[in-house]
Amino acid sequence: MGMLLLACGGSTAGDGMALDAERKPGAQVYNTNCALCHGRDGKLGLNGAKDLTASTLTKAEMLAVVTDGRNAMMPYKNVLSAKEIDAVVEHVRSLGTSK
Repeated sequence: MGMLLLACGGSTAGDGMALDAERKPGAQVYNTNCALCHGRDGKLGLNGAKDLTASTLTKAEMLAVVTDGRNAMMPYKNVLSAKEIDAVVEHVRSLGTSK
């Protein structure tokens, strides 16, 4: 049985953790709506997008930025539900040093 699992592409513990993160709603929303500019790890910063891992914004400030937009970032209040916005903010806060 173990050989069958290995032959079918069994994953390592690290792969399992990555898959768990992908299954979290905030990570899914982030990957769909934010990763293009901010990168999957929050560090990319294309087109003036901030490095999210270095953010000093509070949760309330992040919620406002995602909801209403800022600078070149569009508002997501008409794209995402309040629950999705909260989930993506929690995911972003897990990427770095946010308060």
